[in-house]
Amino acid sequence: MTRKARARATAPAEAPPSPAAALIPPASLPLSRLEVRHLATIEALELDFGAGLSVFTGETGAGKSIIVDALGLLLGARTNTDLIRSGESDLLVTGFWADDVASRRVTTQGRSTARLDGEVVSLRELQDWAQRRLTIHWQHSAVSLLTPANQRALLDRQLPAQAAAYASAYRAWTDARARLEALRASERDRARQLDLLQFQTREIAEVAPQPGEEDPLQADLTRLSNLDTIAQSAAAALNLLSDGDENALGFLNEAARALNTSARYDETSAQLQRELKDALSSIQAVVGELRGVAEDQAPDPEELARVEGRLGALSKLRAKYGPTLDDVLTFHAQVETELATLTKDEQDAGTLDADVERLHADLLAAGHTLDEARAEQGPPLAEALLAVIRQLGMPHARLTFHLTPHTEPASSGLSDVTLHFTANPGEELAPLADVASGGELSRVMLAISTVLGADTPAVVFDEVDAGIGGSAAHAVAAQLRQLARTRQVLVVTHLAQIAAQADHHYKVEKYVEGGRTVSRVRLLDASERLEEIARMLSGNTSEAALHHARELLGELA
Repeated sequence: MTRKARARATAPAEAPPSPAAALIPPASLPLSRLEVRHLATIEALELDFGAGLSVFTGETGAGKSIIVDALGLLLGARTNTDLIRSGESDLLVTGFWADDVASRRVTTQGRSTARLDGEVVSLRELQDWAQRRLTIHWQHSAVSLLTPANQRALLDRQLPAQAAAYASAYRAWTDARARLEALRASERDRARQLDLLQFQTREIAEVAPQPGEEDPLQADLTRLSNLDTIAQSAAAALNLLSDGDENALGFLNEAARALNTSARYDETSAQLQRELKDALSSIQAVVGELRGVAEDQAPDPEELARVEGRLGALSKLRAKYGPTLDDVLTFHAQVETELATLTKDEQDAGTLDADVERLHADLLAAGHTLDEARAEQGPPLAEALLAVIRQLGMPHARLTFHLTPHTEPASSGLSDVTLHFTANPGEELAPLADVASGGELSRVMLAISTVLGADTPAVVFDEVDAGIGGSAAHAVAAQLRQLARTRQVLVVTHLAQIAAQADHHYKVEKYVEGGRTVSRVRLLDASERLEEIARMLSGNTSEAALHHARELLGELA
């Protein structure tokens, strides 16, 4: 994976925008192109996308949601080989975001290969990368909205300071508590470890090894063990050089004297005589040193025992903590560090109880502050969402942020936050995950996206209009249009009211070619769009239907 791709995959996501920031265009670029090969009834498909609102329409059964399925693969959705077009060995989906390219290939053997800018990455890396650029709200799987964590995040994104303060206090408390529990759980082990470390550091410190001392000691041992041999060798050399009846010094003296006469007449002889005298001086110096060696090398048992003992002590340390003396010194430094840490832990255990209690009090204070802020911000946020939700075909809907206290402080706070919802009059509020249908979930998510702003530059809605019509259809269309002012919005729809608001209108069609079904998607021109909206309104393209379509498109004077 290139550095560029890895940086993209691991970069932190942008902070969620506030309501006031909903009109600020996202920093990331929208989806510019989609290429699909061998997916279901698609043989080959290439689509270019623009900004604003794009809609996908078509006859029932035309396969409008295939586009959503293709984008879902880039988001890491699980797949099976049934999606691969019959007779093909694999499918391939490629998305383009300006200069960035993401792709996923799935084979009939079930293998999946993800790529970013041509480099192979893990499916999780592709998913993380794509989720910062694209959000899909499926008809029956607005799963993200069903999780308590995401419901809580809707409210806490309005309270960044309080949520961050609690998270910091929670980390400090749990870290201190974990350390205290570890200290208590390992008290016996720590005592045993302390004894061992103290013995080891004391054993090494008593010897006090020095770097590089073994080689000189070994040389001393060799010398001390062979003093007799050294003295005898020196005496033999002395006998040959000076002490014998016939010796080197005598011969050299005679040779020098023999040149006395010739040296007066011959410079070469004089030079040679001088060199002989220099040799005599050198040998006389050597003789002096040899005599000291021969006479002063009496064995010293105490020195020999000292050197042998020192080498033995170093050898023992190497055997236990080596193999080299440098390893022994490194081990000693590590032991002293561990010993200092364990000693500090033992000292800290006495005061850590008080620290944990203090941090727990800080945590409770931060938690109460967070809960108070949630209780204050929840109702106005719920009302803002309801103002939109009631326009989307659910005039009797009610929605609240419900706080449920935890028995113990949790990473999310002292209380959990869940959305409680009902779309019908006279019904009790209940957790959104338990009572909302797929269409209701999609419309709640649409409300969230328009009130709070979508978290990604491209947002896809699949059948957000399920089960609605009339004025509610116009309201959904208006909300999608509003969201498309700041985001790229792609919608699979069967409602003419939504299609009429589109900046780009695509039609999904099925054909039979060569005895096989093929799906195609094409961008409609103005006249084709008019006919498609007329079909969506009346099921035909009669003059009355076309007239109604023109009215919806606002083309009549």
